[in-house]
Amino acid sequence: MQQDTAIAQHGSVATDSNHNEAIETAVPALKLTNLSKRFGTGDDAIVAVDDVNLTIEPGSIVGLLGPNGAGKTTLIKCALGIIIPDSGSVSVFGNRVDGTRRSAYRDVDAMLEGARNDYWRLTVRENLRYFATIHGIDPNSVTQQHDRLLDRLELTDKADTPVRDLSRGMKQKVSLASVLAGGASLVFLDEPTLGLDVESSRTLQQELRRLAHEDGRTIVLSSHNMDVIERVCDRVVMMANGRIVADDSVNELLSDATRDTVQITSADIDERLVETLIDRFSVTVVGETAAGRTTIEITHAGERLYDVLDVLRNEAVTIDDIRTVQPQLEEVFVNLTGMGSEQTATSGRAE
Repeated sequence: MQQDTAIAQHGSVATDSNHNEAIETAVPALKLTNLSKRFGTGDDAIVAVDDVNLTIEPGSIVGLLGPNGAGKTTLIKCALGIIIPDSGSVSVFGNRVDGTRRSAYRDVDAMLEGARNDYWRLTVRENLRYFATIHGIDPNSVTQQHDRLLDRLELTDKADTPVRDLSRGMKQKVSLASVLAGGASLVFLDEPTLGLDVESSRTLQQELRRLAHEDGRTIVLSSHNMDVIERVCDRVVMMANGRIVADDSVNELLSDATRDTVQITSADIDERLVETLIDRFSVTVVGETAAGRTTIEITHAGERLYDVLDVLRNEAVTIDDIRTVQPQLEEVFVNLTGMGSEQTATSGRAE
């Protein structure tokens, strides 16, 4: 989604040294207040967004997670003005969308999954110049910025190649470059690493962090790739059934999910002992290593770890390895939303 008006600067531009201070003092980049959206009427109505309140500060990268049908895509489209909410308000850099739509969106851009936001007959560089022009910027005045952007996204060698001749991964990077070419301060990215190889994905992640923490851009990132969210985002918002069920930093979400889980590996653990452990403790995983040793995971161990060790000692078990298990963001996501990242939500909700 490209805008046709000039770029404007909002709040303070953050650097590594003043990033946190700028976030605390600047006007919110995005504020959603009591936002609701449903499709249809009566008993057949589908609730997509249900009274959501969300504030995003400038210069931050916020991950938006939710299973299919959680409402995250509808929320993004409401924030972008593509879908008009039934109730509630949207403010962008202090401008309420319903009152000053043009000025509110003058410094916003987006790359939505499945939406082709670049022109395949044009070269990579021509796309960047075109989208800068849409933002009211003389493309000749930002040539050096575009060169740096092409270099950081490893597109320099393809700068004069028509987009239609590029690989899928390269096209994905061109789409991102086109969104960034106009210098928008608030950017929405839906599955930006889709189709990228590991190295290209890491390059993209580094550039996103730089854009936020050095250039002061605000990025709302929606993805099913938990590793990307965990490595890139300052904060994670999780949705389920049209509502926000979690909103915190990755570290806090993982810290809250700590389960006191221990993993024990031994060649002396047989099926009979496994059954004994299952009866007495919260055994969640039983597996076998390549060397033929049995591995078990026991949750909520806490003080009961000593009881586990007593059982193993009485059975003459020699422990080959014992370690604590750190929770993963995907595990937190499943626990909070009640479903896997690819699972479709129950009827009555829409994405």
